Amino acid sequence: MASSLLLLLDDIATVLDDVAVMSKMAAKKTAGVLGDDLALNAQQVSGVRSERELPVVWAVAKGSFVNKLILVPAALLISVVAPWLITPLLMIGGLFLCYEGVEKVLHSLQHKKAQTEDVASQEMQQIETDLVKFEKEKVKGAIRTDFILSAEIVVISLGTVATAAFTSKVMVLSVIAIVMTVGVYGFVAMIVKIDDLGLYLTQQASESKKAIGRGLLAFAPKLMKLLTIVGTIAMFLVGGGIITHGVPQLHHLIEGSVDYAEHIPTVGSIVGALTPTLINLVTGFAAGLIVLLIVALIQKIWPKSNKASSDETH
Repeated sequence: MASSLLLLLDDIATVLDDVAVMSKMAAKKTAGVLGDDLALNAQQVSGVRSERELPVVWAVAKGSFVNKLILVPAALLISVVAPWLITPLLMIGGLFLCYEGVEKVLHSLQHKKAQTEDVASQEMQQIETDLVKFEKEKVKGAIRTDFILSAEIVVISLGTVATAAFTSKVMVLSVIAIVMTVGVYGFVAMIVKIDDLGLYLTQQASESKKAIGRGLLAFAPKLMKLLTIVGTIAMFLVGGGIITHGVPQLHHLIEGSVDYAEHIPTVGSIVGALTPTLINLVTGFAAGLIVLLIVALIQKIWPKSNKASSDETH
């Protein structure tokens, strides 16, 4: 009896050790997506009132957990039943991410062109009178974006443990899902509260703390502006990366371009390292623009089709 119990404990310890090793490998491979996830989500939840920042982050974090509760079982099921479906589904998500990125860029450009004092005043009044709707839209957008990023994290992690036993796969994916969600939204919460920390420090008696507080207050808006830019670029990088990995011709183009760039004298290694990122960025933007044009075309044709069918009926 005692020896059986010891053997069972030894087996459990071995499994947990394997899970820990595989989880570490999966975490390393998903580190790049984690950085994009952090920038994107910090940018997505920016712009809400100070007292609502943490509730919004918490709402998005709960949505992220729900996303992973859906994605982990779905990924495990698809990997067994129809593994060929994973790449097309990821590419659809990547295209949607690129589409949202292009929309953000165009909205930003239109906003700058139309930015007068009267327009700015009207926009602020609109936001003030519809704060609940504004907040809900922020949360929905962030959860939607998180779904695609979480899908990529889950698929990358699944690829790392492809040859492992099913139980180990479940445990590794569960560990990665929990750690990534807690890590990302913990950091997002810290980022959005930097200005509050700065304000608190400026109210302290110590001059050194006041100086740090003033520095944080000056730094916070610059950081959020930077995260807005980085978050939008991350949309194209993640979406473009998914597309280039899913289309063999583009994947070979990147490999060939990197090989060519690395032979450039002096700066070859630097250019070679930057080439995949630049190609993913351009691919992501181009893909998003194409999807946007298709959506705009459908929106123009659809009302006409409805009107035509309505006229025929009458």
